[in-house]
Formats: sequence, structure tokens, C-alpha cells
Amino acid sequence: MTDNVKATSQPKTGQMVIHFTIFLALILSWELGAQMGWLDKLFFPAPSAILTSFWRIYVSQGNIWFHLYISLGLVFAGFTAGSILGVGLGAVVGMNATVRRFLQPYVIVLEATPRIAVAPLLIAALGFGATSKIAIIMLVCFFAPFINTLSGVINVDRDRFELMRSLGASKIQVLRKLVLPEAVPVIMAGERLALTSALSGVLVAEFIQRDQGIGTLILTYTRNLNMASAFACIFTLTLIGFLIFKGMERLDHRIAYWKNEAGLRRVGAKRARAWAAEQGGLARA
Repeated sequence: MTDNVKATSQPKTGQMVIHFTIFLALILSWELGAQMGWLDKLFFPAPSAILTSFWRIYVSQGNIWFHLYISLGLVFAGFTAGSILGVGLGAVVGMNATVRRFLQPYVIVLEATPRIAVAPLLIAALGFGATSKIAIIMLVCFFAPFINTLSGVINVDRDRFELMRSLGASKIQVLRKLVLPEAVPVIMAGERLALTSALSGVLVAEFIQRDQGIGTLILTYTRNLNMASAFACIFTLTLIGFLIFKGMERLDHRIAYWKNEAGLRRVGAKRARAWAAEQGGLARA
């Protein structure tokens, strides 16, 4: 067991060293190119200048915190609304062939429509402010959960489905015992895509309205040719997107624990402890 742990930890450590080396080489090349004049500092500021901008917008001025709070609040509000609508509608369409036959083509047509083209229409209908921004993000976040939920529900094991129905299982029982366990990994994949796409949605909304939020801050910096601070904001979004994706990945592993060995071991150990505690309580009684 110990040898296996060492064997798996060493390759991961080696990969981290390689990734860090590549990243450091890219940053040093960028810095050298900017300092030597090979890159236009106006449009490609040196990493050292971007690092200084990070200190300014986060510490000395601290003006990014308010805009981050606004943008992330909109992201999670729009993501929640879009996910509930997408998963719920996907489950209904997937479980009902009649609804699927009539509704699915319209959803696909709406999916083919560029969301950025619909954004001005939503703003015109709902007005400027948080409501139209959340509607834009919700529209961006809707399709991945809907399509993945629909796919997960449709592609359940038909033999097991027919067996449960022949044994008299209700639709709720089929949904809880068969459909959801098989569809959850696919649904969670859609949720990961939706949450990372929500960052793009909030930027589109803020680029159009230009009132507050990280997108507005990026536009302000680029308009003033303060590219180092604009890059600092962009890298902030990159880091947030990466953390969101990894967080959703870990959540996926915890929810759909039966799809990975570590999850099965964790839940098995938890159930074993609960069983041992129950037996101990019975023995004391």
C-alpha cells in the first residue's frame, strides 16, 4: 500500500515541477521580450508591471473588490437560475417522449442563436440593471445543463428501466433509483461548463451596460490604455475560472461517488464506521 502511494505521488510531483518550469520559462521570456523592446509595452506590459498593478488594485487602491463582489454575485445568481431551469426542463423533456418531440426542436433552435445577439434584446425588455444581467447569464448557463440532463435521462440502461417498470416501480422511484444515479455524472459535467460559461456571460452583460462589475473595470482600464491593470483583471478572472472548474470537479467526485474508486472507499469507510457505532450502541444496551 505504501509503495503504491509513493509510486503515485512521485509522478504527480514530477508533473508539477515540469508545469512550474514551463510556466516560469514563459513568464521570463515575456519579461525579457518586454524589457528588450521586442514586445510593445503599451499592449503587452511586462509581467513585473502586471504584478505591480495587482498590488495597486488589490491593496493600495483596493478598487477591484467592489467590482468582484458585484460580478460574482451576478454569476452565482444567473448560474443558479439557469441550472434549475436547465436540469428541471431537461429531466421533464427526457422523461416524457411527447414533450420531447414537441419542445426539443425549439430548444435546439434557441441554442443555435448566438447569446450575445440576444443580450441587447434582454436589456431592452428588462431594462438596465441586475435583472437583465442575471437573465443574460441564465441564458448562457441554461443549455449545458439542459442538454446534458436530457442526454443522461435518455441514455439510461433500457433493460434496467423496463425491468423496474415491469416490477411496478413508479416514475418517482425510477427517477430516484435509476435515472438520477446514471445521469448525475453527465449532469455535473454540464454544470461545470455552465458555471465557467457564467463568467463569460457576466462580462458580456457588463461590457454592454458599462456601469459596474469586473467587465466595466476592464473596459475602463483599456480605454485609459492602462493595460497592466487590464491584464491583472483578466488574470483574476482566469484564476477564478480555474478555481471554479476544479471546485466543481471535486464536487462532482463527492456527489457521484460511485463513479470513482476514491469515492467508493470514502463512502464505504463512512458506512463501516456508522455500522460499527450502531453495533457498539446495541452491545452497550
